[in-house]
Amino acid sequence: YKGVLDKGENVVAIKVLNLQQKGASKSFMAECNALRNIRHRKLVKILTCCSSVDYNGNEFNSVVFEYMSNGSLEEWLHRENQSRSLNLHQRVNIAVDVASALYHLHDHCEQPIVHCDLKPSNVLLDNDMIAHVGDFGLARLISTTTHSSENQSSTVRIKGTI
Repeated sequence: YKGVLDKGENVVAIKVLNLQQKGASKSFMAECNALRNIRHRKLVKILTCCSSVDYNGNEFNSVVFEYMSNGSLEEWLHRENQSRSLNLHQRVNIAVDVASALYHLHDHCEQPIVHCDLKPSNVLLDNDMIAHVGDFGLARLISTTTHSSENQSSTVRIKGTI
């Protein structure tokens, strides 16, 4: 959803989780934990998380992010209307932006984070076409207390979209 804060001065994106979907609550907690203390210019900025009960008495979880006015990379790569497309310079800059975000997550966080679901729909573009990595619902925090040879992560099944 798109919303406004501060009397209409700040436009925000609101992600409401479908708690009927398997793993949604776990995904919400993973996203909040992953983004809670991380700040980087190439990561979507989380403004707040909300866990409450709606008017029907059902559990309600949402995350409020800064709004990215140019949508997702997927929308730019797979447009119905081809009148606007990314030129080579923009594509290279987007790749560099994403690499910068991943470098920060892997090597400059107190507890390294593996995104686990990086795809064009999770790369969002701001007003200046700067890419920001978002959607950390499948993110995994990697323990820094393990020995370097053991500092690896593996999954039994593929999570995310191919």
